[in-house]
Amino acid sequence: MGIFKLNSDYKPAGDQPRAIKNLIKGIERGDKYQTLLGVTGSGKTFTMANVIANFDKPVLVIAPNKSLAAQLYSEYKNFFPENSVNYFVSYYDYYQPEAYMPISDTYIEKEAMINENIDRMRHAATSALLTRKDVIVVASVSCIYNLGVPENYWESAVHLETGKLITRGDLIRQLVKIQFERTPGVIKRGLFRVRGDSFEIMPSSTDVIYSIELENQKVKSLAIIDPVTRNITESLNEAVIFPPKHFISTQPQIESAVKEIKKEAKERIKYFNDNGLYLEAERLERRTGYDAEMLKSLGFCHGIENYSRHITGKLAGQPPDTLLEYFPRKNRGGKMVPDFITIIDESHIAVPQVRGMYEGDRARKDVLIQYGWRLPSALDNRPLKFDEFEKRIDGTIFTSATPGGWELEKSKQVVEQIIRPTGLIDPPVEVRPVFDKTKNRSQIDDVISELERIVKAKEKAIINTLTKKQAEDLYEYLKKEGFKANYLHSDVKTLDRVEILNSFKQGKIDVLVGVNLLREGLDFPEVTFVAILDADREGFLRSETSLMQTMGRAARNVKGQVVLYADKITGSMKRAIDEVNRRRKIQMEYNEKNHITPKSVGKNIEKLIHIDKDFSV
Repeated sequence: MGIFKLNSDYKPAGDQPRAIKNLIKGIERGDKYQTLLGVTGSGKTFTMANVIANFDKPVLVIAPNKSLAAQLYSEYKNFFPENSVNYFVSYYDYYQPEAYMPISDTYIEKEAMINENIDRMRHAATSALLTRKDVIVVASVSCIYNLGVPENYWESAVHLETGKLITRGDLIRQLVKIQFERTPGVIKRGLFRVRGDSFEIMPSSTDVIYSIELENQKVKSLAIIDPVTRNITESLNEAVIFPPKHFISTQPQIESAVKEIKKEAKERIKYFNDNGLYLEAERLERRTGYDAEMLKSLGFCHGIENYSRHITGKLAGQPPDTLLEYFPRKNRGGKMVPDFITIIDESHIAVPQVRGMYEGDRARKDVLIQYGWRLPSALDNRPLKFDEFEKRIDGTIFTSATPGGWELEKSKQVVEQIIRPTGLIDPPVEVRPVFDKTKNRSQIDDVISELERIVKAKEKAIINTLTKKQAEDLYEYLKKEGFKANYLHSDVKTLDRVEILNSFKQGKIDVLVGVNLLREGLDFPEVTFVAILDADREGFLRSETSLMQTMGRAARNVKGQVVLYADKITGSMKRAIDEVNRRRKIQMEYNEKNHITPKSVGKNIEKLIHIDKDFSV
């Protein structure tokens, strides 16, 4: 038996056994890229879980957005309850990056609101990767951003074991050195409390407390205690206390960085003065001087990440250390290569996201550097370039119902998973006019009449709009009409999105209105009606891929129905409808041959993420 223990009441069926077999063979023979072309509802995650269970390697699952990452996290937690399954997404509830607009001479300072629960899960992921092998990390594309040097994170950790020699003063100094804060009061994440020779520490990766008792300058006992009941939940022989921040630097590194910052600033200020840019020179001198003094005296400064190249000792242009650096490597022919499996879910969206991150970040920073707000070295605090990302992954499987051209071209093999074990057939697609002149009825009027039928039957519906404003306006209208509805788009906070989706699953919401977040991968078997408004507005949100992904939300229920509101049939609409009809034909022939009666996907109603449980792992 391998390190991953797959828990499931089902066995692979339909196209799944063949897909699992071929994907395993591909990894075993060293294929860098493979594609699983699986239709909605065919059980792609279950297929991948079976592949994972055949290998003793950590796994990185990349999703294109936080909502889908939350769903995948929940599914993998259910498949592998005995293993370490983690959630790693951007921890900002609100983020305004630093920027400068020369036309209006407006400087926008960086503003961010960090979600402590998500930060905890990020630390849980990195801690798990450095201490065990049976780890699955479900991440958004934030995993390609600068995270700090893993070696520093590991080497700065406090390693304790019973009987180990250590003085009270040494332990206090070690904790403070790695940025823990001492408190006489309530213990929270990143804090520790000392009473005599008794220590209580709450790491950033958990909400339990580590209790350490010293006696005769040795560790007498180690235990985990519940922060509420104060009861001991587990006695330990050893423990590793990781730093509460990923960016950890030693005093020599800080001192060296300050020297390099001053040296670079001097050269850049000279450049500005030589070219008559005196305002830029004065601006940069003031900022770097203040930051250098803060680093020297406190070990940190506002915007410290912009000096990451100097702090880590990297050369100009070198790639940053990201989550991918926390995954293991192995020696292959004298070269260190990735030794983990990568799954890129809904790859037609996720791959372009990874490809575009670097250029967007660079454009903003170029302006800051040009006008003296930042040193040129700030460019090295960045996401990975696409070619750098490729070098850091291996054994990669793209999963999508509509894979992009790049994935198909790069993949050694494309494995189709068209046949659903449930016998479910892709929902029929109907095209209705945006405004029906014969009935004097708009698309909204028609949607309302359909929703009345859906709600009466105790079913659920998804309405896809073109814009965020349209989604919000439609939500307000539906609410006035008495429907239990809500909306979902990229401006909704991360955990609020999760709660909305949980409410939809639990029946507190009957109608969900959204833009592009309601397309890829979201699994709602109760949805019987999907409406796509203004389907003939050709573009990104109404492309063949987008239409097929949205229509797929109704593919998990035998009563599934899709309505496209359009006054003309665009090329994207025709290709999407033709492909749906092809897949319907394949499934119907399989059902007839095997005497299968289609049945809706049955799933337990459960939360995507349990705030009280999942954020304490």
